[in-house]
Amino acid sequence: MSQPLAPQAFGRVAVLYGGHSAEREVSLKSGAAVLAALQAAGVDAFAIDVGDDLLAQLCAERIDRAFIVLHGRGGEDGTVQGLLECAGIPYTGSGVLASALAMDKLRTKQIWHSVGLPTPRHATLSSAQDCEQAAQTLGFPLIVKPANEGSSIGMAKVDDLAALLTAWQAAREFDSQVLVEQWITGPEFTVAMLGGQVLPPIRLATNNAFYDYEAKYLSNETQYQIPCGLNAQKEAELRNLTAQACQALGVTGWGRADVMQDAEGRFWLLEVNTVPGMTDHSLVPMAAQAAGLDFSALVLQILAGTLQARG
Repeated sequence: MSQPLAPQAFGRVAVLYGGHSAEREVSLKSGAAVLAALQAAGVDAFAIDVGDDLLAQLCAERIDRAFIVLHGRGGEDGTVQGLLECAGIPYTGSGVLASALAMDKLRTKQIWHSVGLPTPRHATLSSAQDCEQAAQTLGFPLIVKPANEGSSIGMAKVDDLAALLTAWQAAREFDSQVLVEQWITGPEFTVAMLGGQVLPPIRLATNNAFYDYEAKYLSNETQYQIPCGLNAQKEAELRNLTAQACQALGVTGWGRADVMQDAEGRFWLLEVNTVPGMTDHSLVPMAAQAAGLDFSALVLQILAGTLQARG
């Protein structure tokens, strides 16, 4: 393992958090944790709550690099990444294209399908007729998702057509593009990637219908199993699948894939987050801890990626 860098090597670091997305509150918590860790490590870091004046702030401040802790649209979808590219400011995480692709669950699935990676069958919903067709083609239960949201916002499990129609209407409040996919019955895993290394998988268990917003950020009853309980062969398969999933999208720096396992033991890719949560309930810090990295070391390693030139 390489020697840790001196805090001065990073220069002045802007932590970008908040923003306008539906995940703003989570981003504020993540950003505060990252900022505190950087400052405690001696890094010259300050925070920017991203608003409409972000470009003016970037021009007014002397910024050597940016730590992006913006979740959801406007921060995780390639837009801020593109702005930073134009401003010549190095930033954490994936580039413009990978960020945009991973944020769009439909495009993500299409890419995985094209390279033969397993992901649940799906359909897009634009009308009541689409809902009826999806019910006939995919069967129940199903999971409805806004295609461009994170943190399980706007998601719902449905067991009949009436519930599907209601969930589609609710999801449209968050995104004009709504995705519905087959429900996979079985354990859910989340697998983090850091600097090209796949971290120990985590098995998730919740009493809710699925690992929703409440289970992710509010509940103290959600269970996180590390080690994940898989035998060595299946864990290696899961790690390799995560690496392939991230590589197919061009994800770099850090990220986290969500994966289901069915009753036959097969894995199914759900999505990849390119700016995962960094709160006290978040999964990447848990996985890093299991790999021997405390929160401070994790944050510094993510930031160290900004010192490398992009492809």
